Amino acid sequence: QLQASGGGLVQAGGSLRLSCAASGRTFSTIAMGWFRQAPGKEREFVAGINWKGRATLYADSVKGRFTISRDNAKNTVALQMNSLKPEDTAVYYCAASRYSVIRPDNLGSDFDSWGQGTQVTVSS
Repeated sequence: QLQASGGGLVQAGGSLRLSCAASGRTFSTIAMGWFRQAPGKEREFVAGINWKGRATLYADSVKGRFTISRDNAKNTVALQMNSLKPEDTAVYYCAASRYSVIRPDNLGSDFDSWGQGTQVTVSS
């Protein structure tokens, strides 16, 4: 199970930190990711981190503003979001991969376990 938290309403330029607590799977052996879905749009990949936390991948739209991290001792993964823009408004989901590494060509199929989502709203 994945439980996301930390969403909210923030002004453009502000910051939010999302957190996801995982249980029920060997967390430290799997890659984790964050996705988002804005109203009327398809769900899109935001960021991913491999099992050791040494390799990360970001969508171009968030590169340099968002940072993904994980704490395997606490079974948590976080997404620090800075310099938020109105276009970042979406429901954010944490997800667990079937693999230990992020596979850039398989982002749509590798993640098979999803949290309930947390709303992020950025006002202009």
